[in-house]
Amino acid sequence: MSILVVGTVAFDSIETPFGSAERVLGGSASYFAVAASFFSPV
Repeated sequence: MSILVVGTVAFDSIETPFGSAERVLGGSASYFAVAASFFSPV
């Protein structure tokens, strides 16, 4: 079965009360690919 991912890939900066991170991988396409990898080769 093939999976086609359509979405965004971006670098995000995240700041929480517990710490911060600069230029981490984000976006809907990268999140979907990680989630889909539990069910099918991506």
